[in-house]
Amino acid sequence: MEERLQKLLSAAGVCSRRRAEAYIQAGRVTVNGKTARLGDKADLARDRVEVDGASLSAGEQRTYIMLNKPRGYVTTLSDEKGRRTVAGLVAACSARVWPVGRLDMDSEGLLLLTDDGALTQRLTHPSHEVEKEYQVWVRGDVDRALPILSAPVVDGGETLTADRVERTGENTLTVVIHQGKNRQVRRMCAAAGLKVERLRRVREGKVLLGGLRPGEWRRLTLEEIAFLQD
Repeated sequence: MEERLQKLLSAAGVCSRRRAEAYIQAGRVTVNGKTARLGDKADLARDRVEVDGASLSAGEQRTYIMLNKPRGYVTTLSDEKGRRTVAGLVAACSARVWPVGRLDMDSEGLLLLTDDGALTQRLTHPSHEVEKEYQVWVRGDVDRALPILSAPVVDGGETLTADRVERTGENTLTVVIHQGKNRQVRRMCAAAGLKVERLRRVREGKVLLGGLRPGEWRRLTLEEIAFLQD
């Protein structure tokens, strides 16, 4: 299937979609031997795409997966305690992928896995400020907790900050963060006097969990990969 060159380069892990545009404008990308222009498309199954003379083939593309992690699984590739790992849930993808970030054993929802080291660094480094959105079911005095959660919370010598906290039901919250500190949402809720009953990540950047069922995974679309790499 034909796709824009920017999408193909980003999906292959060559560079971000924005940088791919600069590569094309600089004349560094060719399609079947001809210098590419912005707006050009190609199909890696039939076209030869080269960047600085190096061929980009369909077989060189990186793997990008979204898993709806169930509760009771640890976010590691192996576990010395014999607990169930997310690696077992995505074994059928036929690539050696690793988790991007973490969800603790009792948490669930959107977990990205890839074999792209550059994207992993981008999504996990705090300087990139990638938003993560959580649905949180809690027990306790939510009215009292809301102003505490909406301000910086100090826990264990760390300052934890939420970008947005909204009450969505009697005992449910939406919490958006970008810091990514260990067990951040649970720690903030505890500091505000709330007990987390259930926690589910539903968004990372512009990528949404959607209707994926617990334990299921799928490959990211080229558009989703481009969102993450920009």
